Amino acid sequence: MGVGMSSGRRRGIGVGPSSGMLPLLALQVLLEYGRAGASRPPVTAALIAANALVYLRPGALDGFLPPLSRVAFNPHLIIQYGDMTRFFLSAFYHLSETHFFYNMTSLLWKGIQLETSVGSVGFASMVAALLGLSQGITLLLSKGLLLFGNETAYYDQYAVGFSGVLFGMKIVLNAWSDDYVFLHGMVIPAKYAAWAELLLIQAFIPGTSFIGHLGGILAGLSYLWLKRSYSGPDPLALLISGIANVVSWPVKFAQRLLRSGRRQGSRVGRRASRETDQGMWRCSACTYDNSPSADICEMCNSTREDPGFPQRQHLQAVGNSALSVDEIRRRRLQRFDR
Repeated sequence: MGVGMSSGRRRGIGVGPSSGMLPLLALQVLLEYGRAGASRPPVTAALIAANALVYLRPGALDGFLPPLSRVAFNPHLIIQYGDMTRFFLSAFYHLSETHFFYNMTSLLWKGIQLETSVGSVGFASMVAALLGLSQGITLLLSKGLLLFGNETAYYDQYAVGFSGVLFGMKIVLNAWSDDYVFLHGMVIPAKYAAWAELLLIQAFIPGTSFIGHLGGILAGLSYLWLKRSYSGPDPLALLISGIANVVSWPVKFAQRLLRSGRRQGSRVGRRASRETDQGMWRCSACTYDNSPSADICEMCNSTREDPGFPQRQHLQAVGNSALSVDEIRRRRLQRFDR
């Protein structure tokens, strides 16, 4: 969850004119993924690409993706009508280029660190869990406020953005950190940075969804508690790993076939080369390599001296005797003058 919008201004919102932040975001991604020795986490890149495609809506995607007013997170519509489109897709929509830029910059920084630490499958499982937890906790908080007489958060609040997941990621990232961070003139422990940022954002940007950001923080704390309480294998990670194996199986199978074909071709080539080399015989007089079907040297007309090769009766005795250097030179010249 991120920026909220009131019911009176939730319609007709689209991508406004560019303020130059998108090229800057693209440059940051290229610098992180293009530098030598970079880990290049794929899930982080895929999340940024998915958010970018939803925000930019290029080509046919513009007609395929639902409009922002159809997916904005509203607790009343989700609970009353079971609108799961709003529950899940609202996190991938952004109101403005500034909103999109700051969320994706934060995702780039946090995602690279977390994915490098826990692995791609573990990070994908974490993002899925934080998405579900943050949206669910936001629903519960809004419903709770309604019971206490506050109807605004339940009926009138429409919110979009990836901020709820990002707040949860910040909680996980700094959970065991002993570092301190400098935040708007204050030096605070990193583990409490998300709480300070929650209050500062609400103070300086009143239009943001306080309930959505708080739901993200509580989602991160719940995720950590669940990880500590459950010592078995992560079911989400197993599911994601299984899906990835099924999707990538045809590619891996094709790669194995190609590698097997190359190995067999290489073995056949080596075998043929060995057979050719073994069949050739070298003349003892001029050291010329001759065809296995020839019994007379093609260069100097000397007789093959292989003891396993039967001598032909029409060969002259002079062919079996040692030749002088001048005689070899003369026969070579005669050979090339033919």
